Amino acid sequence: MIKKQKTIVVVGDSGVYGWGDQDGGGWCERLRQSWMNSPGAPALYPLGVRGDGLEMVANRWQNEWGCRGELRRQVPGATIIAVGLNDTARIGRPDGRPQLSAEAYRFGLLQLLKKVTTQTKAMVIGLTAVDETVMPFADCLWYSNRMISIYEAQIEECCLELGIPFLPIHQKMLSNVDWLTWIEPDGIHLNSRGHQWIYQRVSTWSPLLEWAEMQPIENLIPLLG
Repeated sequence: MIKKQKTIVVVGDSGVYGWGDQDGGGWCERLRQSWMNSPGAPALYPLGVRGDGLEMVANRWQNEWGCRGELRRQVPGATIIAVGLNDTARIGRPDGRPQLSAEAYRFGLLQLLKKVTTQTKAMVIGLTAVDETVMPFADCLWYSNRMISIYEAQIEECCLELGIPFLPIHQKMLSNVDWLTWIEPDGIHLNSRGHQWIYQRVSTWSPLLEWAEMQPIENLIPLLG
């Protein structure tokens, strides 16, 4: 009897979309392609939309399943959520109001994760760092690593409360001496090196590999830190 292939969707913003990675199409696309070369690996659907925040993802996550071939009559085995960076941005000035307050973000993420876990296995990825020296983004949005740290802490707390696997990103990225070289000139999007670093972390993430019933992919480029 042929074993049914597992499916997984990754829902998020421009990081999931792969914006900035001209070499590999983004960390999610890199993972999808590497898994395609591994017999028995899950089918992965990268569903990133540029500019999305938590509210946008909460509104579309379930609808994404109903219009995609093999998912039309089933739910995916797992869902990775990677969203929140856009919610941290302050509008108009460095001390302006955030697009979504940390309290509202935590509440909304908790509600989203509770809904997701009733249908599929949920996993969550943290937030990337930004280059504050080139703010504001798009002449009106001020991103800061202090705010990003606060929001990633909210993500971790929600995941701990619900027993959901969480992959921290922000502080790990900042701890690498080369992290600023991983960011596009706009200050918020990762370049190819940045996406390669995320890919390396995700592709060796134990909870994901255990769910996928896979071993770490061999012949990876040495970790960037």
